[in-house]
Amino acid sequence: MLLAAAGVAAAIAVHAAVPAVPKLTAAVVLGMAAAHLPGLRPVVRGVARSGLSTAGKRLMRLGIVLLGLKLGLDDVLGLGWATVAMVLTVVAATFAGTLWLGRRLGLPGDQPLLVATGYSICGASAIGAVSQAAGSEEEDVASSVALVTLCGTLAIAVLPLLQHPLGLGELEFGRWVGASVHDVGQVVATAQTGGPGALREAVLVKLMRVVLLAPLVAGVAVVARRNLRSARRAAGDGAAKSGSRPPIVPLFVAGFLAMIVLRTTGVLPARALALAGDAQELLLAAALFGLGSAVHLPTMAKTGGRIALLGLGSWVVVAGVSYAGVLLTT
Repeated sequence: MLLAAAGVAAAIAVHAAVPAVPKLTAAVVLGMAAAHLPGLRPVVRGVARSGLSTAGKRLMRLGIVLLGLKLGLDDVLGLGWATVAMVLTVVAATFAGTLWLGRRLGLPGDQPLLVATGYSICGASAIGAVSQAAGSEEEDVASSVALVTLCGTLAIAVLPLLQHPLGLGELEFGRWVGASVHDVGQVVATAQTGGPGALREAVLVKLMRVVLLAPLVAGVAVVARRNLRSARRAAGDGAAKSGSRPPIVPLFVAGFLAMIVLRTTGVLPARALALAGDAQELLLAAALFGLGSAVHLPTMAKTGGRIALLGLGSWVVVAGVSYAGVLLTT
C-alpha cells in the first residue's frame, strides 16, 4: 500500500509537470513501469503483490462509490431526451460491437467483456466495477485497463485535430468528446481544447454514460450467477449447494447509486463535493497504479496484435456512432 501511495504521489507530480496528462493515466503507466524496472520488479511481483492487488480491488470500489457524487440526475436529464437516446445508442452499439469483435478475435478470458465495458462506459473505473461482478482474473483486468488507457490518452491528441475537419462547433465537439472518450479525466483534457462550452457539454454527456455503469454491472452479475449455477449443477447436487453466489447488485454499486441520490438532493455543500472529488481521484489513482503493476508485457505480447485490433475497431465504432448521434441531435 505504501508503494501504491508513492505511485499516486508520482502521478500527481507528472500531472503537475505535464497538465495534459491526467493523473489517472499517469498512475496506470507508472504502475506498468514499476512492474518492469529491474530494481522494483522483484518487490512488485513479490512482497508488494498482495497490497497492490488489494489497492486494485478495494480502493477501486471506494473510488467508484465516490464517483456517484459527480452525478446529479437533474443535470443529466436537462440535456433532453434526444441526447439521452443518443447516449444509450452509443453505449449499446459500442458494448455489443466490441464484445462481438473480441470474441471473434479469440481473446482469452474476460478481455472482450472488459474492453467492451471500458470503451462504452467510463474506462478503467468501469472495467474495475464489472471485473469484480464477473470475478475476472487480474491479468485480464490489467491488460484491458492498459489498452483502454492507451487509447483514451491518444484521444486527447487526436480528437481536437478532427474538430474543424469534421465541421463541429463548440457544443457539438463537446458532446462528441463526452460520448466517445473513455475516462472522465481524459474527457476533460480533450474537451477543454474546444472552449468552456465544449467542456460543459462533454462532462454532462460523459456523466450520463457513467450513470449506465450500475445497470451494466447488475446485468453482468446476473449472468455470473446464472453461469455459476449452471457450473454447479453440472458438477453435481452437492457442489450446487455449496459456495456463495455473486450479488445481483454489488454493495459498491448500491453505494454509487446512493451517492447519486445524495448529490441530487443538493444537501452537500460545494466544499464537501470538492473534497470528495479529490478523495475519489486519489483512490482511483492508487487502484490504477495497482492494476498497472499487474500488467506483464511478455504475456500481453502474445495477444498484442489481436487486442490492438480490438482497441482500434472499438475506437472506430464509438467515435463513428457518437459522431452520427451528435449530428442527429444538435
